[in-house]
Amino acid sequence: MEGYEGWAQVDELTAGLLVGEDEALAAALAASAQAGLPAIAVSPNQGKLLAMLARLHGARSILELGTLGGYSTIWLARALAPGGRLVTLELQADYAAVASANIERAGLSDVVEVRVGPAGEGMRGLIDAGEGPFDLIFIDADKQSTPEYFTLALELSRPGGIVVVDNVVRGGAVADPDTEDAGARGMRRFLELAAREPRVSGTTIQTVGAKGWDGFTFMVVEGE
Repeated sequence: MEGYEGWAQVDELTAGLLVGEDEALAAALAASAQAGLPAIAVSPNQGKLLAMLARLHGARSILELGTLGGYSTIWLARALAPGGRLVTLELQADYAAVASANIERAGLSDVVEVRVGPAGEGMRGLIDAGEGPFDLIFIDADKQSTPEYFTLALELSRPGGIVVVDNVVRGGAVADPDTEDAGARGMRRFLELAAREPRVSGTTIQTVGAKGWDGFTFMVVEGE
């Protein structure tokens, strides 16, 4: 097996063995598909990775950019430490409505707040209201704006906090200086910005699987 077909089969095998079936998560995906949302949520393996990272970090406060149908939101919210909360920002009101229903079905409405509007505006609102800092920030919104989100995330993170950025590799387009992919250009600007930022230490891990060839950037906020 080579390429995408093999990647997807390995994802199916390992998710079946190590992630297993989950009624609330499966329902969230089904409801999202029925509502016509794009099939761009993280994979089951990736969702569990995010949850394990949050749990290992003991995260009590999580900020997510890009709710979509709430699939990754459910993974992260389940990993919150006791008494924790998660704020998720979604541009599209119809997506947020689907996500809110999925989150309620999963029994997590008491720890998750879905806010509708542009992610940058939402982040500035959190800063102005003094609602940070967050232990973990997951950036999975419009890719060309990722440099702005990264800069704002630093204002909303505590020293020792974690920032995770999804869809960084974009099928390798991030390495092409002449790419016409606006998302890849945004991710390249983000990586260049992160490389110059003394307050973070990070690395990018490429991934292959049911979602194709992409990757995450993981960063620890070192402080001033």
